[in-house]
Amino acid sequence: MSSALTDLFPYPVVQAPMAGGVSVPALAAAVSEAGGLGFLAAGYKTADGMYQEIKQLRSLTARPFGVNLFLPQPETADRAAVDVYAHQLAGEAAWYETEPGDPDSGRDDGFEPKLAVLLDHPVPVVSFHFGVPAREVVDALHRAGTFVLVTATTPDEARAVEAAGADAVVVQGVEAGGHQGTHRDNPETDRAGIGLLALVAQCREAVALPLVAAGGLMRGAQIAAVLAAGASAAQLGTAFLATPESGAHDLHKRALTNPLFVRTELTRAFSGRPARGLVNRFLREHGPYAPAAYPEVHHLTAPLRRAAAKAGDAQGMALWAGQGHRMVRELPAGQLVEVLAAELAAAGTALSRFAGGTGR
Repeated sequence: MSSALTDLFPYPVVQAPMAGGVSVPALAAAVSEAGGLGFLAAGYKTADGMYQEIKQLRSLTARPFGVNLFLPQPETADRAAVDVYAHQLAGEAAWYETEPGDPDSGRDDGFEPKLAVLLDHPVPVVSFHFGVPAREVVDALHRAGTFVLVTATTPDEARAVEAAGADAVVVQGVEAGGHQGTHRDNPETDRAGIGLLALVAQCREAVALPLVAAGGLMRGAQIAAVLAAGASAAQLGTAFLATPESGAHDLHKRALTNPLFVRTELTRAFSGRPARGLVNRFLREHGPYAPAAYPEVHHLTAPLRRAAAKAGDAQGMALWAGQGHRMVRELPAGQLVEVLAAELAAAGTALSRFAGGTGR
């Protein structure tokens, strides 16, 4: 990675921006203070809400951090399919004694006002999910002194990121928890995700940009593996989900290692876009029928998910998690960064012994 960016954080550990109240200022500050790169998630927040969190984070640390934005989505949803799904969710609404949300509650996630805040009050790093920002957006952020990262899930998407002038690609493997950052929501490719190590290698040959590898990473040895494959840093989300600084609901934190939840699966059940979460009742019952309709389905299910959390029912919540969820460690975020760095160093030492021909 360009030295200008790696100079921002001593360890190649990036805390993934997890929307929905998980990536709070306390978490980002703890990661940045420990030598990683903490991130705030602006998704599903207002521009002012994002700005208030930035101010709070700056009161907690003077170290660099990032902010993640969701790009506006095109209107591609089949409204009839959304209406059918809303009807299917009637039983959930009755069970939780609430009403489904309005699918027409907005589709741009307040992108322009948030961008305006970030240009008026620049932050060190901004990343984008669900597409590629226009070249003029990237150029404006560069003029403000901000490094720009964009998620890609295929080599072709990585090329599009490079063409837009971004500084680095967040290469997201299919193992990752939460939403896949595909640039186009194509249901025909739902089961065509690429594993992280293969994706890093392919993107390394496709673009000259630095790569930040994301997807299922939970240990320092795994970070060493993606660095050896060609990445310059690793982004971890689920690993930080169970930390005390995380804003995740306690039910969500406990579910990561609860034997009731034995696996993860990509689903459209909660948002209408492919996202990886722990398989629970809601996912099993509604996942097969959820349409490709983001953010309409997200708006529909939001009140139901909130009601489930309020009722203490993890079976009705969106329990986003990567494939390595069983490996979570309930450590303070700063300590977790230090442990990951120590594991990375140990893995590097082991590799150097083999490279030197000792074998042990």
